[in-house]
Amino acid sequence: MDKKLLDVLRIGIFYDGYYFYKISNYYKYEHEKKSRISISGLHEFIRSEIANHVDMDIRRCQIIDAHYFKGRSLAKDMGEKVQNERVFEDILMRENIVSHYLPLRFGGEGVVIQEKGIDVWLALEAYELAIYKHFDILVLIAGDGDYVPLVRKLHTLGTQVMLICWDFSYHNENGDIVETKTSRQLFSEVFFPVQMNLKIDQGSNEYIKDLFVPEKPHDFAFNFNHAAGTAAGGTAGVMAYEQKAEATEEYTSTIFSINPNGYGFIKDEEKNNIFFHYSRLANCDFSELRQGMKVKYTVEEDSERSKREEMPCFRATRVTLIEEF
Repeated sequence: MDKKLLDVLRIGIFYDGYYFYKISNYYKYEHEKKSRISISGLHEFIRSEIANHVDMDIRRCQIIDAHYFKGRSLAKDMGEKVQNERVFEDILMRENIVSHYLPLRFGGEGVVIQEKGIDVWLALEAYELAIYKHFDILVLIAGDGDYVPLVRKLHTLGTQVMLICWDFSYHNENGDIVETKTSRQLFSEVFFPVQMNLKIDQGSNEYIKDLFVPEKPHDFAFNFNHAAGTAAGGTAGVMAYEQKAEATEEYTSTIFSINPNGYGFIKDEEKNNIFFHYSRLANCDFSELRQGMKVKYTVEEDSERSKREEMPCFRATRVTLIEEF
């Protein structure tokens, strides 16, 4: 048998977990797909893209190593939602992905939640493993220019870098435009950049159809697959917005209504019901919420809406689902 037929292209994948979590939330709540990204589907897409690029049979393009890096809350801060995180870790294990976590840093009142050191750790692990495992292609799922030195060091080893990245924008609950853009320098440094938002919208790759989780409400399989797609690693809303810790009064009420586009209202007759956005959830994912569930929350005035409607309007700033047994 020809030795060339036995050659395998060795692929290593490295996730910036918080970056991927933001992307997954965008497709779940803001994009018309209204679904999360499937990790297994993404891996097959990556293999197919590489196979097409190097003109090789996809069976010879094998993912030999995959790693996921993310900051996460301490168990004491997560309560019962630790189980959700463990379900997600089960998914990572099923996909042969090694998880790496650093604790989020809470600097006290008035200090934003921080995720520090993850990019450095990812870079060190990626470089070391590229040396020992001899990756032909290292796939970086990230968008931050801080990874440029890593890419350059990998090139000195003869390891080519494929970048999986997204550029998109949407309006948040304040009406402000929120943008996620890939570092232009990072994009230009890599051997093989893939602008995923364009690939998804064009649907040119046959593997695009399997890139999203087929979600079925009220089903264990849904919850399991949902965890596979979130890459949230547990507490869904803790870092969706880098919220400041505020010593404000907490209220308790029930969910009045849920909109599948990622927002809803909390029952409050005095304040004409309170608007909340999925990014303001503290201990659960938006898909877990149902009408009538009990929550506690803090409130701030929505100044833009108040001006527009010429009356006081409010929104919830931190919504916590109350577990009932």
